[in-house]
Amino acid sequence: MEDIVTPAKQQVAQTLDDFRGNFAYNLLDVHKRRFCAEVPMLVQWDDHETRNNWYAGQRIGPEEKRYQERSTSLLAARANRAMFEYNPMRPDTLDPERVYRGFQVGPLLDAFMLDERSYRGANSPNRQTGGRDADFLGPRQTSWLKQALRNSRATWKVVAGDMPISIAVPDLNVDVPKGTFEAWANADDGPPSGRELEVAELLRFIKEQKIRNVVWVTADVHYASATHYRPEIARFADFDPFWEFVGGPINAGTFGPGEIDKTFGPDVKLVSIPTDMKQNRSPMDGLQFFGIGRIDSRTKAMKVSLHGIDGPPLFTVELPPESA
Repeated sequence: MEDIVTPAKQQVAQTLDDFRGNFAYNLLDVHKRRFCAEVPMLVQWDDHETRNNWYAGQRIGPEEKRYQERSTSLLAARANRAMFEYNPMRPDTLDPERVYRGFQVGPLLDAFMLDERSYRGANSPNRQTGGRDADFLGPRQTSWLKQALRNSRATWKVVAGDMPISIAVPDLNVDVPKGTFEAWANADDGPPSGRELEVAELLRFIKEQKIRNVVWVTADVHYASATHYRPEIARFADFDPFWEFVGGPINAGTFGPGEIDKTFGPDVKLVSIPTDMKQNRSPMDGLQFFGIGRIDSRTKAMKVSLHGIDGPPLFTVELPPESA
């Protein structure tokens, strides 16, 4: 096996050419090129398109010595441009940097790709009782998602988010205070607070509007999981039961598992790694995962399976469709 390191991979990405070089680097791999040639993709971004755990308006602190450019907003604008150049993404004519968007795959499926980076408030202890500091999707994107879900006529609505709902993800960067959280959850099993307020708002809306068959597919954590959310065991119970699936990573260090925040009644059905696992396991250790979703054209049931790198399913569930 040959190791190839290009100039763009010898440092953290800061210039537009650096970000372009990071996307180009992946295409040196023959398997990646074959995947791109054979598999249609719906692409979203997460933190590592820009900088670990970034948020808009953040200034990278002096403790982080690798960066000369300290504005994550400027870094994100460069990363955004490179991402659109190197992926099959059509920019919005009115908002060329907009990442969130929806796809009508057919009468059985609509997919909604979220952007949980560009509009969030600062990473914090995540215990706010309101205000814009608690934003995650932000008002405009939240309004778009509500309208898109309400207008959908597809049997299934898959919401793809780049961060999990109930797995608490601490921000461990050297230039942020301890006790700071990166995702929706805040490791407090009580009523919703902080970014969880947006989750509660969305779940209540889906229930009130009688929007059926909503499934969440999320990412960021480096292992696979399947979670069934049940209002009867939740601290916030004004929602219909739903499923969330995490499939990754495909080729990254394996971390986890994370602490589960019980605010929304998560009933965890699969954690794909040991609870006492050594962190940052190499991809060569084989702890890499992926998921498959299939909708039966006759019964309209959705079958979801999560797999290890060797292929056999680790978890499978078949979800019958509910009528409105």
